[in-house]
Amino acid sequence: MAGSRSGRERLRAERVARPLAGFATAALLVVMFYYPVGTVLGEAITDGGLTLAPVRDVLADDFYTGAFAGAIRSPGSIPAGLAGWAVGSLADVATAVAGLGDTLVSPAAAPGGVVGWPSAILAAVVGVLAAVVGIAPGFGLFGFTAWQALLSTVASLALGLPGAYVLARFEFPGRRTLESLTAVPFVLPSIMVAVGFVAAFGVGGPLNRVLAALGLPTVELLFSLEIIVVAHAFYNAPLVTRIVAAAWESVDARAVETARSLGASPTRAFRDVVVPQLLPAVATGALLTFIFTFMSFPIVLALGGLEYATVEVWLYNRVGQLDVQEAAVLAVLETVVSLGLTYAYLRYEAATSRGDRVRSPRDRERLRGVDAKRLAIAGYGVVVGLVFLLPIASMLAASVVGPEGPTLRYYRFLLQRGAEATSAQVNPALAVRNSLLFGVGTLLVAVPMGVLLALASTREGPIARAVGVLAMAPFAVSGVVVGLGLLQTLVFGTTILGYRVVVGGPLAIVAAHAVGAYPFVVRNVAPLLAGLDRRLVESARALGATRNRALVDIELPLVAPGIAAGAAFAFAISIGEFDSTVLLASGGSGTSLYTMPVAVERFLGKQTLGRPTAMGSVLLAVTAGAFIVIDRVGGRYRE
Repeated sequence: MAGSRSGRERLRAERVARPLAGFATAALLVVMFYYPVGTVLGEAITDGGLTLAPVRDVLADDFYTGAFAGAIRSPGSIPAGLAGWAVGSLADVATAVAGLGDTLVSPAAAPGGVVGWPSAILAAVVGVLAAVVGIAPGFGLFGFTAWQALLSTVASLALGLPGAYVLARFEFPGRRTLESLTAVPFVLPSIMVAVGFVAAFGVGGPLNRVLAALGLPTVELLFSLEIIVVAHAFYNAPLVTRIVAAAWESVDARAVETARSLGASPTRAFRDVVVPQLLPAVATGALLTFIFTFMSFPIVLALGGLEYATVEVWLYNRVGQLDVQEAAVLAVLETVVSLGLTYAYLRYEAATSRGDRVRSPRDRERLRGVDAKRLAIAGYGVVVGLVFLLPIASMLAASVVGPEGPTLRYYRFLLQRGAEATSAQVNPALAVRNSLLFGVGTLLVAVPMGVLLALASTREGPIARAVGVLAMAPFAVSGVVVGLGLLQTLVFGTTILGYRVVVGGPLAIVAAHAVGAYPFVVRNVAPLLAGLDRRLVESARALGATRNRALVDIELPLVAPGIAAGAAFAFAISIGEFDSTVLLASGGSGTSLYTMPVAVERFLGKQTLGRPTAMGSVLLAVTAGAFIVIDRVGGRYRE
């Protein structure tokens, strides 16, 4: 009798466990994300009452919307304003192109004659690029933000698509390792990458030293749009490569062979058969890249500053100037754009994921021998090395080379500062400790939350689809907005049901990191759950297992590789998170909550590159080590 009663009590407990877990997850999301972000967005439409005047004022400001500001103030001025912008912009581009043409056809007329002709061509090409780049500022801050995102997307496609071709169509030693490495840039801390680009492409960097040695003019890339675009390509080209390579590998070889047997040339078969199958993947990669670069913050802040500020950087500036309402309006407008793009991405992904996935993949070619195709691939490898390896290698080199030669003094400085730092100085040891503690806290929150949301989003029905969309909402909201919301609500204190609630800075930082990390857990776990053979679960249930027992004994062990991968991404993202941390570490409960990325940014303002590159190297080592450890621990479940 007692056993029967305990069994019924256990069943009752298991029935309420999953709804309670779901309720707790929803409550956490509301407290950590929706309520803080909603509070920030609400600032934009409240000024003694509900009003759209602040939004209208921003839209009608020439600084923010440029040519469109006049259209907001006076809709009748649209045709004349657009015409004037088009004429002026095209005239500048035409003049630069004409100058390039004159340089190409007149070597003797170049400064220095024929010897100086290559330098003159390089200068003329830069002039054309500058004229094209200079088009967007006529549309204000929002126009420039969209323009740099578009340029970054084009650059990412140009750099990523050849890589997808190489990985999908050729077999060579190390191909699988190279394919795995395409995930690495995405989890590298942004501020660390910015330091690497400063070290590589600065006035005294290796690029300019090589140009000077060849007798070519040096280039000033720092604090320019060009370096921002290249840095964005560093992050997003591997994403394009992964997405498109996966689609390329699934191209049906039988369709290509049929086209060739009907007389189509290789070029025609590629254009009519392969390209249509790749376009959805290319569009997905382009859309994701545009979203990420539209909301980019650390890269633009470090490599462009306020001179090349995007909406996100200017929003951060407004917060620093305590102009919260204007910052809130910018947050609303940016979030509307990014939410729309994210929704379009999710709808497009859902539409293109339907259908028969059974393909007859094409065999890969051996990458050996020498011909025009392989020489082109070798040239592409040089470009890849310049963009991806040079910044990291330059950062590591700058951390151990001083004005007098090789040295470890920058690392000794970090150790000494860690032991002797005052409260007003940046303490590297404290930054490392904070980063690791916040990373562990993020794991404890983001992994269970991500797994529960993945379980909910893979069930049938409209509720599951809604959960899937809502779970991706943090992708569309910038970290600066999340950090500002948490600062205004939980850190500064808020009233809930008549009680004053104040959350310490460390918990707020963990909340911000978890909000940014849990979607990666969802994205790693949900596909595995969706692909499970449901008959295994049904068989366990038929043998008397409860839903929770089937979950623990059947489902979770089978998706353990996805959980481990999601945990590795979550920890790495927490270690490198900068957007929200830089706000939360400076406000509310003191200044001792900074992490390694924030320490790198503070050292970057000093006269020498040695300190930020040394701190960046430590950050790289900790990020890579933690990622490898978590991935290896999870790898035990892959066998």
